[in-house]
Amino acid sequence: MPLPPSPFLSSVMQIEPQWIDYNGHLNMAYYNVMFDRAIDEMWLQLGIGPAYMKERNGSTFTAECHVRYLREIHLGDPVQISIFLLGADEKRLHTFEELRHATEGWLSATSENMTIHIDMNARKTAPFPPDIRARIEAVAKAHAAAARPEGIGRKIAMPSK
Repeated sequence: MPLPPSPFLSSVMQIEPQWIDYNGHLNMAYYNVMFDRAIDEMWLQLGIGPAYMKERNGSTFTAECHVRYLREIHLGDPVQISIFLLGADEKRLHTFEELRHATEGWLSATSENMTIHIDMNARKTAPFPPDIRARIEAVAKAHAAAARPEGIGRKIAMPSK
């Protein structure tokens, strides 16, 4: 299977009507749904999707997530998510995702995540198998050459005076 592009681009997604809240825009919870769907697409490319869990009893869990909501998305807006694999080790994947309007290109939200590999039999963290680790390293190396998006490593704090 070829390596995912750098950055990885999800399929174009549509906002579902039930995701719109009383403010007339996408409810914050559904940004995470779209980010998760995009990550699932990339995991398939890395070989760690549902078949991996079923055949090898390994999976991934999100350990930490930081979402920034930058511009409203509305019903009818097509969106696409780019994913940067910022770093990886034997048990962790550090990703940064950008949700953009698919035709106009403007940035709506970002999500920075730390994902851990899980041995589903023990339900504990475990190293990725060597073949998967090699694929992850190849993708991380390719993504390291891409320009880093703004917002990586942000923290929540009150503005300085």
